[in-house]
Amino acid sequence: MPDFTYTARNSEGAIVRGQKTANNETALGEILGLEGLTLTSATVVGKVPSRKPSYWSQMFQRISVVQKIFFTQNLSIMVKTGFPLSQALKTLSQQAPSKPLRTVIGQLSQDVESGITMSQALAKFPHVFSELFINMLSAGEQSGKLDETLQRLTLQMKKDHALMSKVRGALTYPVIVVIAMFGIGIGMTIFVIPKLLSLFEQENATLPLATKVLIAISNFLIHRGVIAAGVLLVVVVLLQRFFQTERGRFMLHRVLLRLPIVGPIIRKINLARFMRTLASLLETDIPIIQSFQIIARTLGNALYRRAILTAADDLKKGTAIVATLERYPHLFPPMVTQMISVGEQSGTLDEVSGEIAVFFEEDVDQTMSTLSTVIEPVLMLVLGVAVALMAVAIIMPIYSLTSQIS
Repeated sequence: MPDFTYTARNSEGAIVRGQKTANNETALGEILGLEGLTLTSATVVGKVPSRKPSYWSQMFQRISVVQKIFFTQNLSIMVKTGFPLSQALKTLSQQAPSKPLRTVIGQLSQDVESGITMSQALAKFPHVFSELFINMLSAGEQSGKLDETLQRLTLQMKKDHALMSKVRGALTYPVIVVIAMFGIGIGMTIFVIPKLLSLFEQENATLPLATKVLIAISNFLIHRGVIAAGVLLVVVVLLQRFFQTERGRFMLHRVLLRLPIVGPIIRKINLARFMRTLASLLETDIPIIQSFQIIARTLGNALYRRAILTAADDLKKGTAIVATLERYPHLFPPMVTQMISVGEQSGTLDEVSGEIAVFFEEDVDQTMSTLSTVIEPVLMLVLGVAVALMAVAIIMPIYSLTSQIS
């Protein structure tokens, strides 16, 4: 068994460093969990830590979820039919749909042939395979059910991909309309409106308030537009930096959860991902405390992450899951906590979690399907009002001039 140097946190949040012997990183996490510690990082003694790929390297060598689904789905079939793991990986590396995926699978094949486990080989590619992916695969290796674990991973990724595709699909149209609306409005204000309004200034026409406002906006964009754009860019960069901090991210996510339409959608998405991931982890016999720690690192919302981590700490003390989650009624509605309580007491938490996940996934699907029918009229109304105001600002002086001439 390899020796690991590790970094962990105790119940008070203090950093603890040390060295232990374990089968793999998952087993090390379980050993430390019994000591009241939460593993944050581990490195095999004598092994040079792999260098994290740069941002641009990850961008240009990105492996999509669809490609990872291809990998797990085909690998599960090959392993189930009796293919040796190294041979299956070698075959898949030749059939992979992209060069980055072929490179990764080829490296996995070489590592497995050298004698290390597949989960350890996957850990070399943290920018490709998530912690959830690696831990589930490690549990499948230890239980001798690698093919079943790969099938569960495939289902997990398909469900998650379908969920996020629905969200992106529903938001694409409104985003395009809003961007086009602002782009056309700014273009007309800078290039078209000044030519029309110069006529009114030459005739010394009495301009209504709407026309004066339009002229002021046009002059501002023409003469100070670059400065305004620069200031806006600086503000956006500063806000982005702030929202990348733990405090800023928490504040942003709390505000988003309180928004009328966006809040319920974010809540449903996080609940669906939480319950689906919990069901998958429990089915692979990963301990409940470690499952909650993994889930907390896979959820997108900071409030849900904090709640799940709190639940993991409470589980170490023997507190029931539902007792912790009930303290967050704005995140976990009574229906969810009551069903979790039933599953916890009956020992069927994995089945109950799967059923709750299906419920919220269908709810998100239905919400996304009807969202466009709600947003489209609002966008058309806003666009119509903007066009009407601009038309009134231009037509009123023209009408005034024609009245004077006649």
